[in-house]
Amino acid sequence: MDKRTFLKQLGSAAVLTPFLPYDLRANPEDKEAYPLPDTEDFWLRIRRDYDLKSDYINLENGYYCITPRPTLQKYFEHIEEINLQGSYYMRTVQWENKEKIARRLAQWLGCGSDELIITRNTTESLDMIISGFPWKAGDEAIYAKQDYGSMIDQFEMIGRRYGVVNKVISIPNHPGSDDEIVALYEQEITTNTRLIMLCHMINITGQILPVKKICEMAHGYGVEVMVDGAHCIGHIGVDIGELGCDYYASSLHKWLSVPLGAGILYVSRENIPKIWPLLAEHKRDCQDISRLNHTGTHPAHTDLAIADALDYLERIGMERKEERLRFLQCYWSEPLREVPGLLLNTPKEAGRSCGIGNIGVEDMEPAALAKILLQEHKIFTVAIDQNNVHGCRITPNVYTTTAELDRFIEAMISLSSRK
Repeated sequence: MDKRTFLKQLGSAAVLTPFLPYDLRANPEDKEAYPLPDTEDFWLRIRRDYDLKSDYINLENGYYCITPRPTLQKYFEHIEEINLQGSYYMRTVQWENKEKIARRLAQWLGCGSDELIITRNTTESLDMIISGFPWKAGDEAIYAKQDYGSMIDQFEMIGRRYGVVNKVISIPNHPGSDDEIVALYEQEITTNTRLIMLCHMINITGQILPVKKICEMAHGYGVEVMVDGAHCIGHIGVDIGELGCDYYASSLHKWLSVPLGAGILYVSRENIPKIWPLLAEHKRDCQDISRLNHTGTHPAHTDLAIADALDYLERIGMERKEERLRFLQCYWSEPLREVPGLLLNTPKEAGRSCGIGNIGVEDMEPAALAKILLQEHKIFTVAIDQNNVHGCRITPNVYTTTAELDRFIEAMISLSSRK
């Protein structure tokens, strides 16, 4: 018996049996009041919501942003409740709860609830589009060297499998204008171009690309655009409808700070029917985006924690969080931009970056820089050494203090003259 048949047969008995009715309304249980926003005391109070290791200063939040305690406590409650109910929960309300949360995400992100699904991460979401796109031999795709490696690997695979021609551009670390970036993609378009992939925020440098302008240009040629927004949701304000892209994906365990294993995929309504699912699903209407969402049994408690993470973000405020993350990046990067011997790989202009930055030391391998920062200064970062980016990615979070960044600034100045 499949799950949907079971639900139909369950009938009115389900109404009489206790289950987990997930309430999406915020219900904060503060044990300690939060000071007024826009003060340093507010951010120090936010910091106390995080359990932080004292061994090092964590400036590598880009891979995975640790979950604040209020969200984590709710997450543990979901695990216990679902474990208590076992198969009953999994056969009844899990889909209804997931759909409620997906609707809330869609409303927050400015797209239709029938255009968005919850996935496990950005890689799964984008690979679903790359592999499920109706390719023909000779079709062309465009992406950048600075895009995420897993996506590039997927494009290379469909090149071998279907005869798709992949055209690769390179994004400068310090572009002169939006038009310069748009032109890089436009000059590669031919009558065979079907899809452009681009980063909303390049993960290795933090550079924000002019997505809306690229979409408008590409659509003028009849070319679709897929956006890798892995680092954007919960980091900067995102309005998918305003961007005008055809596909958008993000990982919610990054800057939204959901526990590991949550992502989203947006597919514009008109494109849903032509995408092949990654995994086969029960018969559904071709316009139903949920036919792309079959993953088998998965950790349903993680889905529930998405709403708790949104509650916590609303406590901070999205605009306030974006402003704080940009402030922290500028706090450390601006004093170091003119220091001889240091290389800033992130644009300086307002709006071209936010919380993520990248810095290197002349004549020093990035791996060596990351090792010295950790071993000598107790600062954890990640080395980036590819294409035109050679340095360490620096990603503070809302719990990071300016005193910690002062230590990083002092460390980089001391390293600037090291031979």
